[in-house]
Amino acid sequence: MNWIKKTFEISHANHRPILAMEGIRGFAVFLVFLVHYATLVEPWVNENSSTYLILEYMRSAGDVGVDLFFVLSGYLIYGMLIRKHKSFTPYLIRRIQRIYPVFSVVFIIYLSLSVIFPAESKIPDGWSGLIYLIQNFLLLPGLFDINAMITVAWSLSYEFFYYLLIPLLIALSGMRSWTPLTRISFFLSASLLAFLYFYIYDGHIRLLMFVSGILLFDVIESKIIKKVPPIGIPALLVAIAAAILFKEFSINGWWKYILLYCLFFIFCLECFISPGVTTRLFSFSPMRWLGNMSYSYYLIHGLALKFIFLVLGVIYPAHNSGDLLFWLLLPIVFFLTLIPSTLLFIYVEKPFSLVRRHN
Repeated sequence: MNWIKKTFEISHANHRPILAMEGIRGFAVFLVFLVHYATLVEPWVNENSSTYLILEYMRSAGDVGVDLFFVLSGYLIYGMLIRKHKSFTPYLIRRIQRIYPVFSVVFIIYLSLSVIFPAESKIPDGWSGLIYLIQNFLLLPGLFDINAMITVAWSLSYEFFYYLLIPLLIALSGMRSWTPLTRISFFLSASLLAFLYFYIYDGHIRLLMFVSGILLFDVIESKIIKKVPPIGIPALLVAIAAAILFKEFSINGWWKYILLYCLFFIFCLECFISPGVTTRLFSFSPMRWLGNMSYSYYLIHGLALKFIFLVLGVIYPAHNSGDLLFWLLLPIVFFLTLIPSTLLFIYVEKPFSLVRRHN
């Protein structure tokens, strides 16, 4: 147990961590796992069974895990920058250091496997292939219409765009000198205009999840809300249910993101300021440990799942075998995906991206 705690607890230097935030990360990455598990296990599940319906619901629900990550990133990066001026170059180097060691290792693994198994490769032939690799290494898929070699890496383009935009916005507007209430008014107004824009035009509406995190920080900082009743878990459950229902009934996704923007704000607000059941639940150590290694898990778990189901296909070919296999495999497969993720976390992410900072 001491080894586990020593391995999966991370240093926050002089910063006091929000333990529930670490647990929320763990929950969010588990949601992402459910999406990919449901997709790959589908050939083994009878289409007419109740489990198949649950499988479809899992895909819809799991998709919001990334949006929850965006809210947390919005909170953390904005909070770090608004509290104290940071020179842009060291800040950018630190963001690159946080993203690229793990990403580079996983990128090399995918590239190697593309050479070994060309039938599975997404890389085009010739010079187009080189351009494709450069585009992927520069984290362009996601914001740009480029097929991601690492399927989940599309979200990193959103993250890096936010990393670049928010310090420039803070510096150019001088908002560090504004009161929290002024900043809340500004970001609420900007959100309303942005949601209106995305209602009229198509676009990257999920970027607004970062703004939900920004507002979360300023609301807490301003102390205009000091305690929240136990509505965090209901808000989270409604958000997940809404994602399922909106997909089931083909409702415009615009409504879904407005709900997620508000409901994830409420959920995180209770977790961060009210020491109740929700906070204790998401401060549960195993959930926090998964949250602390969530970036490594996020990037490598898809490849691990692919390998597991390829092996399963050889041992037990898919033939719509029913409900039981789906439920038996779920915990086993989740445990197996933890193995490469843990190795990546221990040997790459922790020593190269989570080094202790003294600034």
